[in-house]
Amino acid sequence: MTDTTSSKPEDEIPEGAGILRIDSWLTPFKFDLVKRYQTAMTWIDRLERDEGGIVKFSEGYETFGFHVQENGDIVYREWAPNAVDAYLIGDFNNWNRDQYKMTKDDYGVWSITLPSNNGVPLIPHNTKIKIALTLPNGATVDRLPAWIKRVTQDLSVSPVYDAIFWNPSQKYEWKYDNVARLPLSAKIYEAHVGISTSELRVGTYNEFTRDTLPRIHKLGYNVIQLMAIMEHAYYASFGYQVTSFFAASSRYGTPEDLKHLIDEAHKLGITVLLDVVHSHACKNVLDGLNMFDGTDYQYFHGGPKGFHSLWDSRLFNYGKYEVLRFLLSNLRFYINEYHFDGFRFDGVTSMLYTHHGIGTGFSGGYHEYFGDNNVDPEAMNYVILANYMLHKLNPNIITIAEDVSGMPGLCVPMALGGVGFDYRLAMAIPDMWIKLLKEVNDDDWDMGKIVFELTNRRYKEKTVAYAESHDQALVGDKTLAFWLMDKEMYTNMSDLTDLTPIINRGIALHKTIRLITHTLGGEAYLNFEGNEFGHPEWLDFPREGNGNSFWYARRQWNVLDDHLLRYKYLNEFDSAMQHTEEKYGWLRSEPAYVSLKHEGDKMIVFERAGLLFIFNFHPTQSYADYRVGVQIPGQYRIVLDSDEKKFGGHGRIDHEMSKFFTTPFAWNGRDNFIQVYIPSRVALVLAKVD
Repeated sequence: MTDTTSSKPEDEIPEGAGILRIDSWLTPFKFDLVKRYQTAMTWIDRLERDEGGIVKFSEGYETFGFHVQENGDIVYREWAPNAVDAYLIGDFNNWNRDQYKMTKDDYGVWSITLPSNNGVPLIPHNTKIKIALTLPNGATVDRLPAWIKRVTQDLSVSPVYDAIFWNPSQKYEWKYDNVARLPLSAKIYEAHVGISTSELRVGTYNEFTRDTLPRIHKLGYNVIQLMAIMEHAYYASFGYQVTSFFAASSRYGTPEDLKHLIDEAHKLGITVLLDVVHSHACKNVLDGLNMFDGTDYQYFHGGPKGFHSLWDSRLFNYGKYEVLRFLLSNLRFYINEYHFDGFRFDGVTSMLYTHHGIGTGFSGGYHEYFGDNNVDPEAMNYVILANYMLHKLNPNIITIAEDVSGMPGLCVPMALGGVGFDYRLAMAIPDMWIKLLKEVNDDDWDMGKIVFELTNRRYKEKTVAYAESHDQALVGDKTLAFWLMDKEMYTNMSDLTDLTPIINRGIALHKTIRLITHTLGGEAYLNFEGNEFGHPEWLDFPREGNGNSFWYARRQWNVLDDHLLRYKYLNEFDSAMQHTEEKYGWLRSEPAYVSLKHEGDKMIVFERAGLLFIFNFHPTQSYADYRVGVQIPGQYRIVLDSDEKKFGGHGRIDHEMSKFFTTPFAWNGRDNFIQVYIPSRVALVLAKVD
């Protein structure tokens, strides 16, 4: 990592370009930085003047959609500027299309108030509703309300969702504080409620709360990132074809069930993030936003610009006032209504670039990150405003960007000319590990390249490191465990069978790959559900191509809970990693100092958070009395050893006998050295004895 701090005088750096003090390579693009900052400030000032501020503007969900008043009246508001007439219809009036006509204001917003029946709302709880719109050509179309908070799907009848008026008599009562929590070291467990059961079906919120939350907590993760919560038409889309943005998926249970899940996570001290999809929307018309008011340009860009050719979905017009209200309010809704603590923004690369990352590589040249031919200024403005609004609402709210481009300033505050995210995903790291396992013999692993990829991140921008995520688990790819052990996972993962060379290598490298990623790769760490114990096979949702089978759309906790199987060793090591980090805090510490990258010995040594990390990636060579440099003198002891038998190792190091004393002699750029026994494919973490 290189500090590119600028030496330019303060008066040469205009407002909105303070990032130049961090990265002087941005100097040629100073005016681009100032322009996007001024654009955001213009919007912020406008919203302050017209809406009472951006935070107030993000409360659109409190006026749009359905709202039951204290006297039982129901107020419904919907933006549909192209419609010439609108009617509210549903079970409550036997779908009478002429009974409840709505009125339209000058801004294209339709509204209606349904008087109560002696204090009882006219629309019964848990009944179906729609809005019927008359278009300029005389045609009538039925739509699900855009701000609806619950939709359900009965596949035995139709794949099309129904909008549900949700007004339970008993409101959920939160038991634990809902103040967004900012963990000092974010250890993120990426999870999908539906696949969290071992059974051949969709799992539920309540089952996740009962069965999966305790596992996550025991492992030592302090953040959960929930995927596929926003309602999506196609289960196999992994939640990335959203139809109803304000509706938590009914596949897994009720809104109250999700609230209980988050409440119980907070009880355990776990932060909960939502995987939010604002990069695109499902193209469905009958139960989505597409063609809502009869035009293709209401929420989205019209024409080809409004379609994502790779995802077959619609692209938002982030420059529209009401689209900004809708999306910013969507974020605020999940914070206020469900007590989420933050967001992982999906598809940020697609949002920010006019080419959406399709057929385009990123060389790292700064010219790729600027200019209207490359960057969509309206999308850029939206993500800046989203981060600004969220952090103004609560500075502890966490935002993570899924961006493959490496855009500079993505995780720098808006005031300095940045975009304002807290973290970015280190998406190149899992690609590196997969490439090594697929294409390179163990003897030819390049220690320098491994270290470079793990440390190649923007100065002063926090990164989420991970060895693999849900992307690598999906059908068509393989998890690290499957790349390492493949078919032998079916036959040789029992302690009652011989420890074959393939399983021995797989268990060893599964641990060392994850540990070096965890300790060297970033300021936060992420793991996808089940990968911590080397989950067998891949992830494939029910679809026509697999006979609508749930066989691969689940987590096989049974193999972990069977104590005769070796999966327990990987799980135990993953837990030890999280708890060791919690004690010593390397993720919240300054980046590591790497003192050794030895190609012949296949050794990597570095220091971080006062700990000494020693990795031997050599496939056959163990080293006795191996000399490694260390800066701080004193006595050291082992605090984590990947070769311990409880981690599926061979127990070759006697911890009781292993005391390490420094010698005051410079070695590998450090003032002292110690000598250690480091077996093949083993990692050691040493801490100074107090």
